[in-house]
Parts: sequence; C-alpha cells; structure tokens
Amino acid sequence: MSKRLEGKVAIVTGSGQGIGKAIAIALAKEGAKVVTNNRRPGTQGGDAETVVKEIEGMGGEAMPFFGSVSDFDDAEMIVKLAVENFGRLDILVNNAGADAPRMVWNMTEEDWDRCLDSFLKGSFNCTRFASALMREQKWGRIINTTSTAWLGTVGHCNYGAAKAGIVGLTRAVAREVGRYGVTCNAYAPTAATRFTLSDEIVAGFKKRYEAGLMTKKRFEELTNPPKPETVGPFIVYLCTDEAADINGQVFDVTGGDIAIYSEPVKKKSIVKEVGMWTVEELIEQVPKVLLEGYKNPAPPQKEK
Repeated sequence: MSKRLEGKVAIVTGSGQGIGKAIAIALAKEGAKVVTNNRRPGTQGGDAETVVKEIEGMGGEAMPFFGSVSDFDDAEMIVKLAVENFGRLDILVNNAGADAPRMVWNMTEEDWDRCLDSFLKGSFNCTRFASALMREQKWGRIINTTSTAWLGTVGHCNYGAAKAGIVGLTRAVAREVGRYGVTCNAYAPTAATRFTLSDEIVAGFKKRYEAGLMTKKRFEELTNPPKPETVGPFIVYLCTDEAADINGQVFDVTGGDIAIYSEPVKKKSIVKEVGMWTVEELIEQVPKVLLEGYKNPAPPQKEK
C-alpha cells in the first residue's frame, strides 16, 4: 500500500459496490481510512460492510455506515461517524444516487423526487456538514459525481437535471471553500456497473443510437464500458496535495481517456444599442448571428 493519503480520512457515499466501491478501495490502498456507505445492509452483490472487510483484508482501516444521504440527518450522522471514529474528515466523495428512468410525459413526482433527492440533495447534504469541518482545518477534498447526462439526455430528464445540478453545485461550492484550502470538483465516469449494464439501460442506449441521438463511438463506450477500477487513480489524484490548485472543474473519465470540460462562456451576441429589439428584428438576426451553424438536436419527425 502506498502512503500518498496516509493520515487522511475519507467518506465515499454509495460505496457498497460498483464505482463507489472501487473508489473506496483505491483511497484505502493509498493509506486513507474510509467510511463506506449504502442505504441498507444485505444488498445483493455487496454492501458497505463487505467493502470494509475487503479493505481490512488488505491491511487498511474502514467502517460502514448504513443510511440514505438524501436524508439531512443521516448525512450529518455519517460525517460525525468519521470524526468520532477516525478523528477528522479530509475527503468526501459524493457518489450515491438512484435513477428512475422515464420519458418526461410519463414521469411521476415520485420518480423526479427520488432521483433529485438521492443525487443532488444527497450531494448537498454531505457537503454541508463536511465543508464546515474542512473549512476549520484548512484542508479538504470534495469530489462530486456527475454524468455526461448533464449535457442533455433522453429517457430520464430527472437524472439529467440532477447531474447538471451537481455541476452547478460543484462550481458554487468551489468558490466558497477554495480560500480555506478546500477544493470541490466533479467528474463524469463511464464504467461497468449493475445500473449501466442493466437490460433496461442498454435498451435505452440502443434506442437513442438508432434515433440518431448518440454517436456510434459513445454507444460503444456505454455498452462496452471499462471496469469501475479504472476510475480510482484519477479520484486519488484529485485528493493529493499535488492537486491542491484544481478547483471547480468538471472532468470526464472513461477508462484511459480523461478529459476536462470547457468553461461555459458566451459564444456569440447581438446588441441593440438604442431601444428594445423588435420581434421582426430578432426573427432576422437570431438565426443569422446567434444560431449560425446551429442544428436542432431533436428535430420534429415526419409522420410515416
């Protein structure tokens, strides 16, 4: 085991299996003490307790917390658990969440709330309590899990909204905590998990590809994803002292392909120097200037 993160304490939410588990083990291998988490014990395929045993089996230290981070009190409890048992908290990886895919016209309020509460609210809840500690100790790493769905998705607008919200949360938190030696970044992983390889999700990818809403390259990436372990090294890197100046950024991690997203900027503008724009002027100027080269991502389909 390496010593890059020796003396550090980490929480990884949603780490009973999949990407969260891979991250928890990667942090432990670098010497961090880890609090693992999922909603309830006995989950098929592994839970927070089984991951703890795996970490202990390789000589590391860890302990489980069962609870839903979408609950404000549970989020406070997991942070308190880390401090009470390991003495501090240095790293928070917000990974937990649950999708509820449906087309927007079929989505229920429960579908929406379940997704937004688990991903976005859960990330806020844990960040709320962790950031207070990190601010006081003048060191911390907060890493949020977004998705390429934040760029636009089909079949689960709740998920896309949650993941876009996480990008906004990341950028805002980074500006609030940065002066205290704390960083907050986000990354969008592509990796093989129960969720990404489920029959329902794969069928959805196929429909989007056949409808021209996804490139062949992206379809192949999503249906033949790399192992969850491929995410680990980059997350470890963001937790090191060497990454202390990386803050408020959004990355993409797909196996050996790591990318950073560009900063959103105003691309083009039209300016009316005197008075208000008229609708007629906008009809003429918007397509000519603002939307030059633009293509509708989902144009109306002709009836067959």
